[in-house]
Amino acid sequence: MSSFRESLLLKVSGLAEQLEERLFHLYGLHNKLIQERLQELAEVMERVGQAEAELRQVGRTVEAAYHDLCLQPET
Repeated sequence: MSSFRESLLLKVSGLAEQLEERLFHLYGLHNKLIQERLQELAEVMERVGQAEAELRQVGRTVEAAYHDLCLQPET
């Protein structure tokens, strides 16, 4: 019975080690994908920020033009 138990423990230990190695491998793959996607997201967010700044500038320009038109005397 002791031999069976030792054999079983060795088998379980080996399987646990294999599982751990596979999990680390999968974690590494997923981590790389997540890092790539986060980098892409950061780049997109930067472009969105630039677009927002441009839109704010356009809004200010339109507002100033409208204000100037309202100040012109009617002829």
